[in-house]
Amino acid sequence: MQQHYDALETRAASEREAAHFQALPGQIAHAQTASTAFAELLAGVDASAVRDRAALARLPVTRKGDLQQRQQAQRAAGADVFGGFSTLRYGARMPRVFASPGPIYEPEGSGRDYWRMARAIFAAGFRPGELIHNCFSYHFVPAGSMMESGAHALGCTVFAGGTGQTEQQVQAMAELKPAGYIGTPSFLKIIVDKAAEMGVPLPSVRKAMLGGEAFPPSLRDWLSQRGIDAYQCFATADLGLIAYECPAREGLVLDEGVIVEIVRPGTGDPVPVGEVGELVVTSLNPAYPLIRFGTGDLSAIMAGQCPSGRTNARIKGWMGRADQTTKIRGMFVHAAQVDAIAKRFPEVVRARMVVSGEMASDAMKLLVETACGGPDGLAEKIATAIRDITKLRGDVELVLPGSLPNDGKVIEDARSYR
Repeated sequence: MQQHYDALETRAASEREAAHFQALPGQIAHAQTASTAFAELLAGVDASAVRDRAALARLPVTRKGDLQQRQQAQRAAGADVFGGFSTLRYGARMPRVFASPGPIYEPEGSGRDYWRMARAIFAAGFRPGELIHNCFSYHFVPAGSMMESGAHALGCTVFAGGTGQTEQQVQAMAELKPAGYIGTPSFLKIIVDKAAEMGVPLPSVRKAMLGGEAFPPSLRDWLSQRGIDAYQCFATADLGLIAYECPAREGLVLDEGVIVEIVRPGTGDPVPVGEVGELVVTSLNPAYPLIRFGTGDLSAIMAGQCPSGRTNARIKGWMGRADQTTKIRGMFVHAAQVDAIAKRFPEVVRARMVVSGEMASDAMKLLVETACGGPDGLAEKIATAIRDITKLRGDVELVLPGSLPNDGKVIEDARSYR
């Protein structure tokens, strides 16, 4: 049986990197000319010079909050509902529009497998000629359409189950006999439990491709005990597929249509392999050319190559949210401010702000990784920088490199809320 979706998955890593960065200058130039938002955000950038990761890392990160603010401002002005990010307009080239909470409106472009989901569905074990029971939502959000278009590109038939109506879902599965399920992990468990309650066997449902929420190992094992081999993917309404799980079950393999960086939260600075940070994605999709789009999700690049033979990098999966803005003594403190403090001192390797105490009496301490305890007076100088940047007083504790947890947190809220 064919193990890989196409030859792109097994090409040499150097070949993939060369292809991506050969295509990137053209994508940036296209974004600058066809997207009014990126014409402004990337003003003065020489697209032809962005040919490696170092050059890419010098471009600004555009985060979901920035996208939402631009959309809201332009809608209020009666201008572009997409905030200037889409290169498409209503018509045949934009068959659908979706909405995420905010609201943020997302265009769907035309073309086969626009969201690139077929690769993830294949990795989950689905093959041409099978029926898939799709329980992602078909209204407002793009998830249902994402999965359906990917399944069609793979050559599968889709039952548009959508959400809710659990007894009817069980009945349809029992009568149509799909090869598997696509949807959220929690809803699949609800369906399986309901089928057991109804005394209705579902022998055909032997595989699943899951997303939209955390998929803990305990639930994976629970499904496996009931004969369902389930895999997860990581996708967003802005970018489509970002990464997907394969039978090796060692992290999530990056999709072929995106360039992924992991950066220190609150900044655009890439972190070393293995360090947890914010997932920043550059899309090679010309219809919605998001350049260095900060997803707000935490993850980490895994070292080494996937045992499945897929040669793209892997991430550890979803590891939390990167937005760590915290209110301390009535003032908001942002991850970017902690980074600004650390960057004033070359001796600082990493920094982590810990907020403790009761809500009425906050205590703030900056833990600073530095070799050999740092030069004389370093802690006092850092304390001064804390006051300058945050307008708050905070203690400083110097710790050895490697002492801070590798969890992506720049601000840790350890206060008691009781």
